[in-house]
Amino acid sequence: MSKRHAFVTGAGSGIGKAIALMLATEGHIVSLAGRRAGPLETVRDEIRAAGGEAFAHDGFDVTDAVAVERGIAAAIASAGEIAVLVNCAGEAPSAPFEKTDFALWQRVLSINLTGVYIVTQAALPSVRCAGKGRIVNVASTAGLTGYAYVSAYCASKHGVIGLTRALALELARTDVTVNAVCPGFTDTPLIDGALDTITEKTGRSREEARASLARSNPQGRLVSPAEVAHTVSWLVSEGASAITGQAIAVAGGEIL
Repeated sequence: MSKRHAFVTGAGSGIGKAIALMLATEGHIVSLAGRRAGPLETVRDEIRAAGGEAFAHDGFDVTDAVAVERGIAAAIASAGEIAVLVNCAGEAPSAPFEKTDFALWQRVLSINLTGVYIVTQAALPSVRCAGKGRIVNVASTAGLTGYAYVSAYCASKHGVIGLTRALALELARTDVTVNAVCPGFTDTPLIDGALDTITEKTGRSREEARASLARSNPQGRLVSPAEVAHTVSWLVSEGASAITGQAIAVAGGEIL
C-alpha cells in the first residue's frame, strides 16, 4: 500500500501537516492542497529534504468547485490517480448562538461540510480507479457531541460524520473505504482562536484557558497532531480494509 498517491487538504499546518508528513514517511507521494502557497511549500520542502515526494497545490479553496476540479486534475497529472483522500481543511470560529449570524453560519458550513462534499465528489472517480481507495474525513468530537459557543462548527462536523457513513454504505461493495477521525482539543494553531475567546470572555490567562481545555480530556492533556496522523495512517493501510463508516474519536476517552 506504500508509494501511493495521497491527496491532503488543509495540509499547510496543524493536523493536515502532521498527516501529510506521516504519509510521506510511509512512502506515499503526497499532494498538499490549501489556499496559501507559503505553508504548503514549506511542508513540501520538508518532505523532499527527508527523501519523500510531495507537490504543493495552492489556490485550493474547498468551497470553489472550479478551483477544486483544477487542483485535483493538476495533482493527478503530477502524481497519478489518487489512492488516498484526506479531507482536513476546516475552521472553528466560536460565538454564542444568538451572535452567530448567517454569514458566519454559512461560511463554517461551506468550508467544513460542503467543502468535503465538493472535494470528495471531484476526487472519487480517481480514488475508485486507483484501487483499494481510502477516504478519511477529519471531523471532530464536536461531530459526536455538543459544545457551547460553536454551534455552526458542531453542526458542520455532525454533517461530516453523516456524509461519511452514507458514502461508506454506498461504496461498501467496492474496495473503497470511507471513515472519519474525530480529534478532541488538539494542540494546533486552530486552538488559538478558542484560547482567545476564553481569555476575552473570562479574563483568564492563556495558560489557564489552555488548562481548561485540557481538562475536557480524561487524560488531562491536549491531543497531539501526530496522534491523529497515526490514526489516519492505520485507516489508509491494507490492514484496515474491513473498517468503513466509522467515526473514531482521538480524544483520550472524552467520548465513550
